[in-house]
Amino acid sequence: MKIGVAGAGAVGSFFGALLHQGGHDVTFLARGEQLEVLNQQGLVIQGESENIRIGGEFTGDPYELAQSDLILFCVKSNDTEQMAKQLHPILKEDALVITLQNGVDNEGKLQEIFGANRVLSAATYVQVSMKVPGQVYQRGRVKLVIGELIPRASRKAKKITEEIRSAGIDTQYSGNILERKWQKLLWNITFNPLSATIEAKLGEILDSAPLRKTAENICREALATVAATGITIDQEKAFSTIFSNAELARSHRTSMLQDRQRGKKMEVESMCGYVVRKARELGVPAPTLETIYYLLTFMNERNQ
Repeated sequence: MKIGVAGAGAVGSFFGALLHQGGHDVTFLARGEQLEVLNQQGLVIQGESENIRIGGEFTGDPYELAQSDLILFCVKSNDTEQMAKQLHPILKEDALVITLQNGVDNEGKLQEIFGANRVLSAATYVQVSMKVPGQVYQRGRVKLVIGELIPRASRKAKKITEEIRSAGIDTQYSGNILERKWQKLLWNITFNPLSATIEAKLGEILDSAPLRKTAENICREALATVAATGITIDQEKAFSTIFSNAELARSHRTSMLQDRQRGKKMEVESMCGYVVRKARELGVPAPTLETIYYLLTFMNERNQ
């Protein structure tokens, strides 16, 4: 299968490298220093059990992805519409687009541009970071959960699941992918915004009574918002799972923290702004989350 990675950051580079190693023809779309290093030295994945170095197709030109059968859509949420509008007129009509992005709001944006039948979604479970261009560091489990956004695309989602699984990646199909994405967003919203605001790793948040209480408040507010949307989630089980999973990733620097420390624009809107707006719309009190959202919005505006 010919695969294009739109956004060769940590997540896109990692899964693209595994698919390349699994025998697929992968082209990575990157820019700036990342593209320069990839062209000079290739891509290095430093995992817990092994290191991978691959050459391959690295480009800054979206037209190089035109013949792809599948696009791994991995750009930051801030760039979703711009990248989608660049790719839409040049991709093959039967090319599929699967978003590996954070949040639950990118799917709708991609459906509007590419059409609902061509867009799939994936929940990614992976701890990756890119401390220097061209080198991805991975720790912990690796898992993808893939699903369709409309019923008639289920066959496509199941086929892509099998293709990715055949490359050696733990991949599962879900008939309710947005619920899975919401579950992942609950973990992200509990720790990502707070860690970025105070520049702390997960372990530091868990070990500080005031910070842990703040994270718990955010989590409760987000869970109440999800419940108000009509999505059925066992709130106590979800709460417990979110914090027990965080214990397994105590040294992890969240993606928003990484962006802040590298001077990049943080995914404030997709990571927490969307939930803040949903809470307002549904009349759910979310004072802790709103405060974090306002602080991060100011930081983004000041840095830009």
